[in-house]
Amino acid sequence: MNINKAGKPVELIIFDWDGTLMDSVAKIVNCFRKAVADVGVDYPGDGATQNIIGLGLKEGLDILLPGVEHTTRQQVVGRYREHFLHLDETEMPLFKGVEEGLKKLQGDNYSLAIATGKARIGLDKVLEYTQLGEYFVASRCADEAISKPHPRMVLDILAETGVFADNAIVVGDTTYDIQMAHRAGTEALAVCYGVHTNEKLKAEKPLACVDDFDSVIEWFL
Repeated sequence: MNINKAGKPVELIIFDWDGTLMDSVAKIVNCFRKAVADVGVDYPGDGATQNIIGLGLKEGLDILLPGVEHTTRQQVVGRYREHFLHLDETEMPLFKGVEEGLKKLQGDNYSLAIATGKARIGLDKVLEYTQLGEYFVASRCADEAISKPHPRMVLDILAETGVFADNAIVVGDTTYDIQMAHRAGTEALAVCYGVHTNEKLKAEKPLACVDDFDSVIEWFL
């Protein structure tokens, strides 16, 4: 079992996806802006949309469109998925060093997993696109478990892998990731290059906040 910079034995690293491994914020915002326009709903703005990245679509829409009826929200969800999966061509690059870093972690005998606000169909698409699926032993999506910040995703992954909470760490770019980790009994490492600010992340008391993905790898190795 590996010892990280915090001096804790770690067997399993559970990564968030959007804003942590992949720079997909622009695509998510563009797809949501187009989706609400298609349905005829007022757009709440880029800042508000970015702030809910990491939540499941249902939970995000509860925040973004609180006065919009359920059937209209479902139309927004449908149009969002159509844009994200098929229509929108916004680039979604991996952050610098991600593939090399995951390879190093795997080579150092860490087990890797994903806990994401994406639906399964969305995660499968980006895993196929990036060819990163081979690095992960487990994953949970927002349509398979209760959305962040509820701990269900992490608890499911721990149960599937047989790893104790004390030997797992969540890595993410939002307060939702850190709250999920703590509620599941695990620690969290925050990355400050994604959606939420350094100040917001530090307020949730992660083990550390790092500025790029190479620093994530250094922290574990």
